[in-house]
Parts: sequence; C-alpha cells; structure tokens
Amino acid sequence: MNSLKIRRRVSGLLATVVLAAALTGGAVAQEKRGPVTNLPIPRFVSLKAATANVRRGPSLTHRIDWIFKRRDMPLVVTAEHEHWRRVEDRDGAGGWVHYALLSGNRTVIVQADMMPLNARPQPNTQIVAHLELGVVAHIDKCQIDWCRISAGGYRGWARKSDIWGVGEDEVID
Repeated sequence: MNSLKIRRRVSGLLATVVLAAALTGGAVAQEKRGPVTNLPIPRFVSLKAATANVRRGPSLTHRIDWIFKRRDMPLVVTAEHEHWRRVEDRDGAGGWVHYALLSGNRTVIVQADMMPLNARPQPNTQIVAHLELGVVAHIDKCQIDWCRISAGGYRGWARKSDIWGVGEDEVID
C-alpha cells in the first residue's frame, strides 16, 4: 500500500475519533474486551452442542441452573473467566457455559411470527418464504438494517428488527 493511501486511511480514522469525541463531549468510548480472548464484550456466538449445562459460576463445582437444548441457538457473551463464558439468551436468561460448547458461527432467532424473507434488502420485494417465530437461521451477511439469512433451505433478507442475534449497528460481510 502506498503512503498516500495509508495517510488517507489514518486521516479517516482520526476524523472518526475526533467526531466520536465531539459527540461524547470529549470522551471517546473504548470498546470493552474480554480478559481471556481479547474479543469484544458483549459479542454474539452460537451454541455448538446439542445440549449445554448452564452453571451459576465459572467452574464444574457450581450448580447447574438449567440446560440449553438447542444447537445453533444464538447467545450473547457478557463475561469471560478462564475457559468459561457468561452467556445470555434472547430473554436475558444467562449463566456460565464452557467455551468448548460455543461457536463463532453466527445465527439469529426469528422474533416475528411469519416473518417475510425478502429476495432483496428492501421492503417491497418478492417474498421468498415466511419464517415462523423461534426459527434459528444462519447469517450470511448483514447491512445496517437488513441481514441475509438462511434457514430450512431458504435464503433471503430479513429486517434486523425482526431477528435477534446481531447488533443494531453491526455489519457483517
């Protein structure tokens, strides 16, 4: 990369930092990172296993509060401790799960009954399918307001407001 492109990229980043500082009254919010993985907290993951014990604390000695029983269910990681991740589901129910039971593969859960799956990321386009409330779908990509997802052999675009498992301003390529 030549030095002109590098300077432009650095200038763009600096402008973003300056704009963020101006919008927050001079303080630039620093993204919280996990002490174990250095990945963002909170962040979305999915359940890799068919079942996962959800414990009260980050070790095998802590009591099991319940068991997740849905492979690919989206969860949000809210804390880390050694090999354990504190997770929450879409209802806010949470606990500690061993990291080996989680995956970085991104999924979402449908929050609107008979949610339309559009051919393009626009409201008045052909509807490819309707997905029932609670369906788990895999994310292909996300724009600001729409995500391309796949479930049950169908692939199309869903409004972010109708799904859970992706950040409001998150973009995925």
